Amino acid sequence: MLEKFSTNAPANVDKTATINETDRLVEKLRELQSVMYAENKNSLLVILQGMDASGKDSTVKHVFGKINPMGVRVKPFKKPTPEEYAYDFIRRVHKHTPPTGMIHIFNRSHYEDILVPEVHKLFPNDKIKRRYDYVNGFENLLTDSNTHILKFYLHISRDEQVKRFSRRLTKPDKHWKYDPADIAESRKWDEYMEVYEKIFKKCSPDIPWIIVPADDKWYRNFLVAKHVVKALDGLDMKYPKGYFDDENHRIMAEKALEDYKKR
Repeated sequence: MLEKFSTNAPANVDKTATINETDRLVEKLRELQSVMYAENKNSLLVILQGMDASGKDSTVKHVFGKINPMGVRVKPFKKPTPEEYAYDFIRRVHKHTPPTGMIHIFNRSHYEDILVPEVHKLFPNDKIKRRYDYVNGFENLLTDSNTHILKFYLHISRDEQVKRFSRRLTKPDKHWKYDPADIAESRKWDEYMEVYEKIFKKCSPDIPWIIVPADDKWYRNFLVAKHVVKALDGLDMKYPKGYFDDENHRIMAEKALEDYKKR
C-alpha cells in the first residue's frame, strides 16, 4: 500500500501559493479552536505517527503553534516507564485524551504499543493480535464520547530520513535530537512498514488513516492543516449564547456599566 504513495509534493503544486494557503488555514484553525473551546461540546484528538525524523515535532509547531495554549495540549509518547508497564497499555494514553472543548495532539500514540512489540517480537502473536481489537474498542469509545479523531501517517523516504539524521549530527541546534537508537530502529524499516500496513487495514476503518507525503515540509504542513480545518468546520460549531443576547439583560448591563463609570 505505502509504496503506491509518493513521499513528495505533487510536481504541479505551486510552493509559494501552498505556503500562503497554509497560513490562511492556520489562522482559520485558530478561530475554529476558539469556538470549540467556548462551545465545549466536542473535542479533537490528532494522532501523528511516522518513522523517526518524519517531522512530527515540526508539524505540531507549524500547524498548531498559533492556537491559544488554553485550548490545546501536546503529549509525546516514548518508551513506557516501569510504572506504565505495570498497567494495561491503553491506560497511559487514555488519561491524556481530550475533554470537551480541547484539542489534544499525540506525538506517537497507542499504535507504538502494536508496532514495537510486533517488530521486535516481544509478545506471542495472539497477544499482539488482541491489541488491534483493544485499539479499535478504545477509539470507538472516544468517538462515542464526542471526541473526533484524525490519524496522520507522515510518509517519508529512507533517503530523506538519512538527510535529516545527518543534519542532527552536523547542526549544533539539532544535536539534542540525535539518538543512536533511531538508527538501530531504522534498520528494521521493512518490518515497520509491514506492521504499518496491517494497522492501516485493521484499525478502526471508520477512522481512516491519512497518508501525508512528508519529504517536503511545506506540503506536509499544508495537508495536515487542511484536514484539521475540514474536520472542525464540519462540526458546525457556534459560540454559545451570551448574557447580552437577551435585550433586557443587555440594557441592564449597559446601565450597570454607565453607573460604574460614574464611581
